[in-house]
Amino acid sequence: MEFKNFSDFYQFYLREHSNIMCRKLHFLGTCGVIALLHFVFEKNRPATFKHPYYSLLGDFRMFWDILAGRVRAF
Repeated sequence: MEFKNFSDFYQFYLREHSNIMCRKLHFLGTCGVIALLHFVFEKNRPATFKHPYYSLLGDFRMFWDILAGRVRAF
């Protein structure tokens, strides 16, 4: 199947991933890739290894604060 542009491909992609659980898994996988890139760029030992519970809460808080515009990431 050929596509004229990304917009056409994306409509196909969404149809191929119409199952909600599949979409959720793809979303989580993409978040994992983003987290891995954060680890690579900072070149440090993640706080998760020292304080796993607080680190998880911190990740969710920072994620929300970025979405809400309280923390700058871009």
